[in-house]
Amino acid sequence: MSGLSILNVDAVRAAPVSRDPYTFFLGNGVLNEGAIAEIRQDFPAIAKPGYLTVDEVALKGRFKALIDELESDEFSRILGDKFGIDLVSCPRLTTIMKKSQPKYGSIHTDGPSKVMTLLVYMNDAWDAPAAGRLRVLYDGKNYEPFAVEVPPTMGTMFAFLRADNSWHGHEPFEGERRVVQVAWVKDAAELERKKKRNRTAQFLKGIFGR
Repeated sequence: MSGLSILNVDAVRAAPVSRDPYTFFLGNGVLNEGAIAEIRQDFPAIAKPGYLTVDEVALKGRFKALIDELESDEFSRILGDKFGIDLVSCPRLTTIMKKSQPKYGSIHTDGPSKVMTLLVYMNDAWDAPAAGRLRVLYDGKNYEPFAVEVPPTMGTMFAFLRADNSWHGHEPFEGERRVVQVAWVKDAAELERKKKRNRTAQFLKGIFGR
Protein backbone atom coordinates (compact mmCIF):
# COMPACT_ATOMS: atom_id res chain seq x y z
CA MET A 1 0.00 0.00 0.00
CA SER A 2 1.32 3.45 -0.94
CA GLY A 3 2.24 5.92 1.79
CA LEU A 4 1.43 8.81 -0.56
CA SER A 5 -1.79 10.49 0.56
CA ILE A 6 -1.94 13.61 -1.62
CA LEU A 7 -0.80 12.13 -4.92
CA ASN A 8 -3.30 9.82 -6.59
CA VAL A 9 -0.88 7.03 -7.39
CA ASP A 10 -3.51 5.02 -9.29
CA ALA A 11 -4.03 7.92 -11.71
CA VAL A 12 -0.27 8.24 -12.23
CA ARG A 13 0.11 4.51 -12.90
CA ALA A 14 -2.90 4.48 -15.23
CA ALA A 15 -1.65 7.29 -17.48
CA PRO A 16 -0.40 5.74 -20.73
CA VAL A 17 3.23 6.22 -21.74
CA SER A 18 3.78 7.48 -25.27
CA ARG A 19 7.03 6.98 -27.22
CA ASP A 20 6.22 9.36 -30.09
CA PRO A 21 7.95 11.72 -30.71
CA TYR A 22 9.74 11.02 -27.39
CA THR A 23 8.92 9.26 -24.11
CA PHE A 24 6.29 11.02 -22.01
CA PHE A 25 2.98 10.63 -20.21
CA LEU A 26 0.07 12.95 -19.55
CA GLY A 27 -2.07 12.19 -16.49
CA ASN A 28 -5.23 13.74 -15.11
CA GLY A 29 -6.64 13.72 -11.58
CA VAL A 30 -3.23 13.02 -10.05
CA LEU A 31 -4.11 14.98 -6.89
CA ASN A 32 -6.54 13.39 -4.48
CA GLU A 33 -9.81 15.34 -4.47
CA GLY A 34 -9.86 15.67 -0.69
CA ALA A 35 -6.54 17.54 -0.68
CA ILE A 36 -7.15 20.04 -3.49
CA ALA A 37 -8.86 22.79 -1.47
CA GLU A 38 -6.01 22.88 1.05
CA ILE A 39 -3.34 22.70 -1.65
CA ARG A 40 -4.95 25.70 -3.32
CA GLN A 41 -5.09 27.55 -0.02
CA ASP A 42 -1.48 26.71 0.89
CA PHE A 43 0.04 27.54 -2.52
CA PRO A 44 2.91 29.96 -1.82
CA ALA A 45 2.30 33.70 -2.12
CA ILE A 46 4.98 34.28 -4.76
CA ALA A 47 5.32 37.83 -6.06
CA LYS A 48 8.20 37.25 -8.50
CA PRO A 49 7.65 35.84 -11.98
CA GLY A 50 9.39 32.64 -13.04
CA TYR A 51 10.46 29.49 -11.22
CA LEU A 52 11.77 29.60 -7.65
CA THR A 53 13.45 26.68 -5.92
CA VAL A 54 11.77 25.25 -2.83
CA ASP A 55 14.63 26.72 -0.79
CA GLU A 56 13.51 30.21 -1.81
CA VAL A 57 9.81 29.76 -1.01
CA ALA A 58 7.96 29.48 2.30
CA LEU A 59 6.24 26.08 2.14
CA LYS A 60 3.41 25.18 4.47
CA GLY A 61 0.55 22.80 5.10
CA ARG A 62 -0.73 20.45 2.44
CA PHE A 63 1.30 22.13 -0.27
CA LYS A 64 4.51 21.32 1.60
CA ALA A 65 3.26 17.76 2.08
CA LEU A 66 2.72 17.53 -1.69
CA ILE A 67 6.29 18.68 -2.35
CA ASP A 68 7.56 16.07 0.12
CA GLU A 69 5.64 13.35 -1.76
CA LEU A 70 6.87 14.51 -5.17
CA GLU A 71 10.47 14.45 -3.93
CA SER A 72 10.15 11.10 -2.13
CA ASP A 73 12.00 7.93 -3.11
CA GLU A 74 8.66 6.14 -3.20
CA PHE A 75 7.34 8.41 -5.94
CA SER A 76 10.64 8.22 -7.84
CA ARG A 77 10.33 4.43 -7.71
CA ILE A 78 6.78 4.58 -9.13
CA LEU A 79 7.89 6.83 -12.00
CA GLY A 80 11.02 4.76 -12.58
CA ASP A 81 8.92 1.62 -12.90
CA LYS A 82 6.66 3.45 -15.35
CA PHE A 83 9.51 4.56 -17.58
CA GLY A 84 11.76 1.56 -17.01
CA ILE A 85 14.69 3.50 -15.54
CA ASP A 86 16.28 4.13 -12.14
CA LEU A 87 15.17 7.51 -10.77
CA VAL A 88 15.65 6.80 -7.06
CA SER A 89 19.41 7.37 -7.36
CA CYS A 90 18.92 10.73 -9.11
CA PRO A 91 19.00 13.99 -7.11
CA ARG A 92 15.84 16.08 -7.49
CA LEU A 93 15.42 19.79 -8.10
CA THR A 94 11.94 21.17 -7.38
CA THR A 95 10.86 24.62 -8.52
CA ILE A 96 7.56 26.47 -8.27
CA MET A 97 6.03 29.14 -10.50
CA LYS A 98 2.99 31.30 -9.93
CA LYS A 99 3.42 34.12 -12.47
CA SER A 100 4.33 33.73 -16.12
CA GLN A 101 5.72 36.34 -18.49
CA PRO A 102 5.37 36.49 -22.29
CA LYS A 103 9.03 35.57 -22.78
CA TYR A 104 8.53 32.16 -21.15
CA GLY A 105 7.63 29.01 -23.06
CA SER A 106 10.14 29.15 -25.91
CA ILE A 107 10.72 25.77 -27.55
CA HIS A 108 13.53 23.72 -25.98
CA THR A 109 14.51 20.16 -25.05
CA ASP A 110 15.83 20.73 -21.48
CA GLY A 111 19.55 20.38 -20.81
CA PRO A 112 21.48 17.10 -20.98
CA SER A 113 22.08 17.17 -17.21
CA LYS A 114 18.41 16.30 -16.71
CA VAL A 115 17.14 12.73 -16.78
CA MET A 116 13.44 13.45 -16.45
CA THR A 117 11.19 16.47 -15.94
CA LEU A 118 7.75 16.41 -14.33
CA LEU A 119 5.17 19.19 -14.19
CA VAL A 120 2.09 19.36 -11.96
CA TYR A 121 -0.37 22.11 -12.80
CA MET A 122 -2.64 23.83 -10.29
CA ASN A 123 -4.84 26.36 -12.08
CA ASP A 124 -8.56 26.08 -11.38
CA ALA A 125 -9.42 26.77 -15.02
CA TRP A 126 -7.68 27.75 -18.23
CA ASP A 127 -9.59 29.94 -20.66
CA ALA A 128 -6.75 30.87 -23.02
CA PRO A 129 -7.33 28.76 -26.16
CA ALA A 130 -3.63 28.25 -26.90
CA ALA A 131 -1.42 30.51 -24.79
CA GLY A 132 0.24 28.81 -21.84
CA ARG A 133 -0.72 25.28 -22.90
CA LEU A 134 2.44 23.17 -23.08
CA ARG A 135 2.86 21.27 -26.34
CA VAL A 136 4.82 18.14 -27.22
CA LEU A 137 6.56 19.21 -30.41
CA TYR A 138 8.38 17.65 -33.34
CA ASP A 139 11.15 20.22 -33.82
CA GLY A 140 12.77 23.26 -32.26
CA LYS A 141 11.05 25.87 -34.42
CA ASN A 142 7.32 25.26 -34.73
CA TYR A 143 4.45 25.20 -32.22
CA GLU A 144 2.38 23.36 -34.84
CA PRO A 145 1.85 20.56 -35.52
CA PHE A 146 2.02 19.12 -32.02
CA ALA A 147 1.61 15.60 -30.65
CA VAL A 148 -0.15 16.57 -27.40
CA GLU A 149 -1.31 19.79 -25.77
CA VAL A 150 -1.29 19.95 -21.97
CA PRO A 151 -4.00 21.98 -20.21
CA PRO A 152 -2.39 23.60 -17.13
CA THR A 153 -5.35 22.80 -14.90
CA MET A 154 -5.52 21.46 -11.35
CA GLY A 155 -4.31 17.87 -11.08
CA THR A 156 -2.79 17.60 -14.56
CA MET A 157 0.65 15.96 -14.62
CA PHE A 158 3.05 15.84 -17.54
CA ALA A 159 6.40 14.04 -17.39
CA PHE A 160 9.00 13.20 -20.02
CA LEU A 161 12.43 11.68 -20.38
CA ARG A 162 14.94 14.24 -21.54
CA ALA A 163 16.32 13.50 -25.03
CA ASP A 164 17.92 15.41 -27.88
CA ASN A 165 14.47 15.59 -29.50
CA SER A 166 12.33 16.22 -26.39
CA TRP A 167 11.05 19.49 -27.85
CA HIS A 168 8.35 21.27 -25.88
CA GLY A 169 7.10 24.78 -25.21
CA HIS A 170 4.01 26.94 -25.14
CA GLU A 171 2.79 30.08 -26.83
CA PRO A 172 3.41 33.26 -24.80
CA PHE A 173 1.22 33.88 -21.78
CA GLU A 174 1.24 36.61 -19.16
CA GLY A 175 -0.51 36.08 -15.84
CA GLU A 176 -1.01 33.48 -13.18
CA ARG A 177 0.14 30.01 -14.25
CA ARG A 178 0.58 27.78 -11.21
CA VAL A 179 2.95 24.87 -11.68
CA VAL A 180 5.37 22.72 -9.73
CA GLN A 181 8.32 21.30 -11.67
CA VAL A 182 10.49 18.42 -10.48
CA ALA A 183 13.67 17.61 -12.40
CA TRP A 184 15.66 14.42 -11.82
CA VAL A 185 19.29 15.25 -12.57
CA LYS A 186 22.38 13.15 -13.17
CA ASP A 187 24.49 14.16 -10.18
CA ALA A 188 24.48 16.21 -6.99
CA ALA A 189 27.05 18.71 -8.30
CA GLU A 190 24.77 19.54 -11.21
CA LEU A 191 21.90 20.01 -8.77
CA GLU A 192 23.89 22.62 -6.84
CA ARG A 193 24.87 24.39 -10.06
CA LYS A 194 21.24 24.63 -11.12
CA LYS A 195 20.18 25.98 -7.73
CA LYS A 196 22.92 28.62 -7.83
CA ARG A 197 22.02 29.59 -11.40
CA ASN A 198 18.37 29.96 -10.45
CA ARG A 199 19.19 32.13 -7.42
CA THR A 200 21.39 34.37 -9.58
CA ALA A 201 18.67 34.73 -12.21
CA GLN A 202 16.11 35.71 -9.57
CA PHE A 203 18.57 38.19 -8.04
CA LEU A 204 19.12 39.87 -11.40
CA LYS A 205 15.38 40.03 -12.02
CA GLY A 206 15.06 41.85 -8.71
CA ILE A 207 17.59 44.45 -9.87
CA PHE A 208 16.68 44.85 -13.52
CA GLY A 209 13.06 43.69 -13.59
CA ARG A 210 11.97 41.98 -16.78
